[in-house]
Amino acid sequence: MRWIPGFALATALLLAAMTTAPAALAQSGLRTEGDAVSARGLYQAEVPVNGQGEEERQGGFARALGTVLGKLSGDRSAMSRPGVGAELRNAKDYVDGYDYRQDQGTSPTGAPTFRTTLVVRFDEDQVNGLAGALGLPVWPQPRPKPVVWLAINDGSGPRLMGLQHANAARPLLNRAIERGYGLGLPAGGAAEQALVGAIWRQDTAAVARASARYSPPMQLVGKLYRNKGGWTADWVFVDAGKVLAKWSVTDADARRAMASGADGTADALVKRYGKRGSAGPAGTYRVLFTGIRSTDDYLRLTGHLQKMAVVRRITPVRASGDVVELDLELVSGLAGFRRTMGDEAPFTGGEGEPPAYQMR
Repeated sequence: MRWIPGFALATALLLAAMTTAPAALAQSGLRTEGDAVSARGLYQAEVPVNGQGEEERQGGFARALGTVLGKLSGDRSAMSRPGVGAELRNAKDYVDGYDYRQDQGTSPTGAPTFRTTLVVRFDEDQVNGLAGALGLPVWPQPRPKPVVWLAINDGSGPRLMGLQHANAARPLLNRAIERGYGLGLPAGGAAEQALVGAIWRQDTAAVARASARYSPPMQLVGKLYRNKGGWTADWVFVDAGKVLAKWSVTDADARRAMASGADGTADALVKRYGKRGSAGPAGTYRVLFTGIRSTDDYLRLTGHLQKMAVVRRITPVRASGDVVELDLELVSGLAGFRRTMGDEAPFTGGEGEPPAYQMR
């Protein structure tokens, strides 16, 4: 099999998908087993692993939980938020079940390749509680499915991506799913094909009129074209006739440039429709702990606090008798602190203002 450079390969994939039957590319991801095992919905994720050993599985759980938190919040940088990285180490505590899938593919040289994928299902209520405790924004459901009006020009003139070109649009559609929502393609009939000029001019009013038959009234209008550095994608996202965002991306890989449309759309939707977590604002809170009768008690207390993902800093304020007052810098409010105490916490309670906890 002849080797094809990355730039040419991206072009070949796009053009082949736009000029052949959808089944032509369906075999590229042929699976030898576990066909029915795949991640579905917000609370499931799949990640590649190097084997089925315990260490690989635990690492896979952490990456999968990070993916789920990203989908749930719509925040592409969810894993870098305060407290999230620490709690990912406890990902196994949120797992409701898991399976493995073996995928077979083909390398650029034509040799068969095999990949093990870990498919993880998480407990919905526990993950919701974690997201709230960590102060992550919540992107409520049901989520909209905007229509993509994308024209591609590889040098032979712009063409509309319709339903018949779904495989060519897969990088864009799959990236939207990774961000926790869906994108739809227009039917692509003759009348819609004639809209290419308006798309290229980014005439959002004309596109919105043509899109009136689809629901919801949201359009992602984009054009993808070659340039000296590879490919450029220019995007406009419109919600009910209002432009919410505009952005452009240039990349040597046409697939990455195309996928950028899903990221910008998700960011715009979360900014407009996302809600603050229910655990309260981040800040420093005074907390009392009673029953501290020895150095061991104090070390048990601080050791547990240091393991809690919501606690960023512990500052001793005063000690009197068996009572210790601490200022706790939290990534969310006291409700988040209570949610993440855990059954193994060496203290109970939390009543009063400031809240007071009793050592066990």
